[in-house]
Amino acid sequence: MGRRPTTAPADGLSHARRCHHDRVHQAWNAWGPVVVAAVVALPAAALLAFVLARLRDRRGHPFPRRTAVADVAIVIGTAPWIWMILTPGAGQGVQLVPLLDLVDQITRMSPGATFVQIGGNLLVFAALGAMLPVRSARFASLRAVAAVAATASLTVEILQYVLRLGRVSSVDDVILNTAGAVLAALATRRWWMPKPTAGESAVRPPGPEDGRRTRGRATRR
Repeated sequence: MGRRPTTAPADGLSHARRCHHDRVHQAWNAWGPVVVAAVVALPAAALLAFVLARLRDRRGHPFPRRTAVADVAIVIGTAPWIWMILTPGAGQGVQLVPLLDLVDQITRMSPGATFVQIGGNLLVFAALGAMLPVRSARFASLRAVAAVAATASLTVEILQYVLRLGRVSSVDDVILNTAGAVLAALATRRWWMPKPTAGESAVRPPGPEDGRRTRGRATRR
């Protein structure tokens, strides 16, 4: 019996490494500006969340820290993606048949390009989906998150078409954007804002700061 060839496994391993490198390279080319923008904005975002929380606390907001962090996270996690989506491209078009674009990407594009395209669409409104039900009990349901994300995504697709940005406006983008928001909402479900039961209200109980304000008003009178 002759020895088995040893080149095939090595070739297979080399091919796998090349595919992985290709995915990483394409992901960085597509998402790099978004990641850099988000990281650079983090210090300012933390300061803004702190200031917002203080202002809302002084105004008697029932959940100052929660809402401040959620608001800033939604903006920081969504704005860079919207900026990237609304930059001019080179492929103007409209695709209104559900799943046609998605199947075409999977069958015709390289694995790296498919990963970048689908993954990016899932992440566009992920921050919105994750933090919206954390911020407000009104949106503490998957149906509400899906409705908001679908509306936002549809608005972006319409803008791409109306502004003639050289990008394809596709119903599959709306589907993936919405799915990403819903999946992100599921990931933060344990921190959702609890819905008030009958007879209850989402009002913060009086604290020491409220007592000081009351005494101050009484003194001025």
